[in-house]
Order: sequence, then structure tokens, then C-alpha cells
Amino acid sequence: MSRADGEGPREKRGRITRSRDFDAVYRRGRSAANRHMVVYAFPREREGDTDARLGLSVSKKVGGAVQRNRVKRVLREQFAGLDNRVPAGQDVVVIARRGLAEYADEQGSAAVGARLGELLERLFEAGGATP
Repeated sequence: MSRADGEGPREKRGRITRSRDFDAVYRRGRSAANRHMVVYAFPREREGDTDARLGLSVSKKVGGAVQRNRVKRVLREQFAGLDNRVPAGQDVVVIARRGLAEYADEQGSAAVGARLGELLERLFEAGGATP
């Protein structure tokens, strides 16, 4: 379900969905990690793509289906609020680690967003996400 105006965290155009796109980010991108997640970033090669795209990898180690879907929703919403920290044309993949669902429950989605923001800053402060 996308919003009528096509904007916001539910917009699907800003998502990485193909396996080859995930693989390119994993193989050639830079990464930053903390206890709860790993973030990879790599600039897209296609010209004209200005929006950053987000890909999520949330395995069963994170929890059951309900917990995984909640983690994905929280990460999408927080990423949408942090898009000003991501340079245009970047593909960003977030891998959730075990314990992220509990952390989100205990600390709230804003804390997850703060941790995600720290990782994005670490990635892009050192001259971008080029390897």
C-alpha cells in the first residue's frame, strides 16, 4: 500500500529488490557495522538515478515473521528520515543482526534510527561510499 502522493517510507521505487543489485553492493561497496546492524553502501552506475535506494536483509535469526516485518518497517521509516545524510544515487543495504528486534522494542524506533544514522555518517564522512 503506497500513499496517494507516492512519497514517504512506503514508496517501493526507492528499494533494492533484485539479487544482482544486492550482490553488487555487497561485493563492491563499503561497510560499517555496530552490534545491531551492518550497513553497506555503493554508488549506482546508472545515470539519472538521483534517489538513494534501500535494501533490507532480515533473517530468521532476528526473530519470527512478526518481529522481522516490524524491524523492516522501522528501518524503512528511519531511513526515510535520514535520506539527507545519504548522497544521491547510492544503494544502501542494511543487514539486521540478532537482537535488533529486542533493541527496537526496548529503546524505540528513534534509537534504531540514531544507530542507523551513526553508521551512515561513518560511511559517508570518509569521502563517500566508493571502495
